[in-house]
Amino acid sequence: MKTLINNMKRGIIIKLLCLFQCLLVVGQNLVKNPSFEDYVECPKSMGNFDVDVRYWSSPTAGSTDYFNTCSTIMGAPKNFNGSQMADFGQGYIGLYMHAPGEYREYIQSELKTTLIKGEKYTISFYISWADESDMAIRDFGLLFSEKKIQLPTKTVLSGQQRYKIKDNAYHMIAIENATFYNDKDTWTLVTTEMVAKGTENFLILGNYKDNAATRRHKIGRKVKKGAYYYVDLVSVLPKNPNKISATLELNKTNVFEKVLFQFDKYKLQETAKLSLQKLYNEIKHDETLYITIHGHTDSQGTKRHNQRLSNNRAKAVGHYLIALGMHKDQVNWQGHGGEEPVAENDSEEGRQLNRRAAFVITKRN
Repeated sequence: MKTLINNMKRGIIIKLLCLFQCLLVVGQNLVKNPSFEDYVECPKSMGNFDVDVRYWSSPTAGSTDYFNTCSTIMGAPKNFNGSQMADFGQGYIGLYMHAPGEYREYIQSELKTTLIKGEKYTISFYISWADESDMAIRDFGLLFSEKKIQLPTKTVLSGQQRYKIKDNAYHMIAIENATFYNDKDTWTLVTTEMVAKGTENFLILGNYKDNAATRRHKIGRKVKKGAYYYVDLVSVLPKNPNKISATLELNKTNVFEKVLFQFDKYKLQETAKLSLQKLYNEIKHDETLYITIHGHTDSQGTKRHNQRLSNNRAKAVGHYLIALGMHKDQVNWQGHGGEEPVAENDSEEGRQLNRRAAFVITKRN
């Protein structure tokens, strides 16, 4: 009875930790469909992960499996390779990390945005060792790539295979556990950290070592099935979630580079347009970002006139960003007249600096 109670307590603690993890990654996770809940069709056959699950793909010809409680054939908790509850929703995936003949399966996801060079990220996922596996391993790998990978191989996704895709930048992260991943009852959190190179657009998870190099623990069965694992809740979290590019942060006032106006004018100059194009390229991939433009003038002129002029300057910037491709609901603007100078108004140089536009970027989940 005491053992049963302890197991129940352990199960409750694990569920609470899992719930906390789920809540943590909702707004910050750069992985689309991280727990495989969004699907095209309820799975009806083995090896259909590549077409059933939205925003995910198989980078090789290996036939990764998709399980969901909606299915009787590829269901959860019971399926052809064992039994495991779907604690992060209704779905999870299963793949061979080690199998005879160097056979491998992988999963690939396009990230919501390119990782920022020099910034730190935490990568994590949950795994559970399938009941029908005849060996456990302790080597997992994370491969980040600039371009999507699609290769016809069913074996290890080696460096030789990867470099068949020309002009593709790679960033490999090896996860080496001190013990074997052999927990069949619960989900085990696997986590690591990395510093981005700034080329990471896709994440691919699997085992990149061949059979001889993979550290494995056999359980003594005569049948050679390999090491099959269930995987769920994949996340890539920025250590600094407010950083959205190498130069931009959320909720911070930034002065547009080279977006200055001639005296009593609000027409954008060509240097200003180039600066706005650069900003647009940095934020266009994230539709949850919103920008507020702040227009300013120097101290010359009446307050009423400067208020109208500053509003027109902010409006001109906002309209140009919309023309570049931002949705009109993502762009707001307001003028402040000459009430917020950044330089003295007693020289032309100072007044020129005050005839400016600034912006603040916010994010809505």
